[in-house]
Amino acid sequence: MNELEVKEGRLLEQLRQVPSLVVAYSGGVDSAYLAYAAHQALGDRMLAVTALSASYSARDRQEAQAVVARFKLPHEFISTDELSNPAYRANNSDRCYFCKDDLFDKLDALVAQRGFAAVAYGVNVDDQGDWRPGQRAAREHKVLTPLLDAGLTKADIRELARRGEVPVWDRPASACLSSRIAYGIEVTPERLAIVEKGEEALRGLGFRQFRVRYHEELVRIEIASEEMPRALDSAMARRFVEIFKELGFKFVTLDLEGYRTGSMNSLLVSIQK
Repeated sequence: MNELEVKEGRLLEQLRQVPSLVVAYSGGVDSAYLAYAAHQALGDRMLAVTALSASYSARDRQEAQAVVARFKLPHEFISTDELSNPAYRANNSDRCYFCKDDLFDKLDALVAQRGFAAVAYGVNVDDQGDWRPGQRAAREHKVLTPLLDAGLTKADIRELARRGEVPVWDRPASACLSSRIAYGIEVTPERLAIVEKGEEALRGLGFRQFRVRYHEELVRIEIASEEMPRALDSAMARRFVEIFKELGFKFVTLDLEGYRTGSMNSLLVSIQK
């Protein structure tokens, strides 16, 4: 048995020890694999729950539903209202805390109403190396972290998801739409809709890994390094200008560092973890 199989066995054994479980399920590879594994371990004693709000894209919803249909997972949608919280809308460096706190409040209530034993979410080993205030909310709510506890990295999860034929195993990393808006700029439904339309336009142009970063009058487009040659083509550059000026931006820029997760965190002068 190789190391990855040992980790997988550890995960499944840990999940089997929980009488019943609600999985916070966004549809990304981490939460999708966790929901898949929990279903293997617990059957119908697990429930995947997806939170719907303005910061959750229609594309994410479609991909989440595809995994549910593929494995016939017990699943429900709930609505969250993080945008009603001024502390969330203010979009300071701890924005994610307020989102996760609202989510886990609602999942805790569901657990109490339905008699589930616990809530789990898809944090993994690699997530420990970045600024993620949402993890503080998870600790406060005593949310289980099965992937992390099993020692699974992002690469491990992708490989296990591939072996399990989880459709999103190679899906590019995807955070909520609010993460595209520069810190200090208020998060509003209108701005989130602009970001979503911009990213759908890039997807329509055939790009796979990218981010639309919102800096008020300026948009900063991040494209994966392997796709950058297409983005640097002069005809493609003109297409970017057309798309994003139509969305209301005055300045359209292509970030020459390319796509990277958490690039907005480079704007933070100091972070208290």
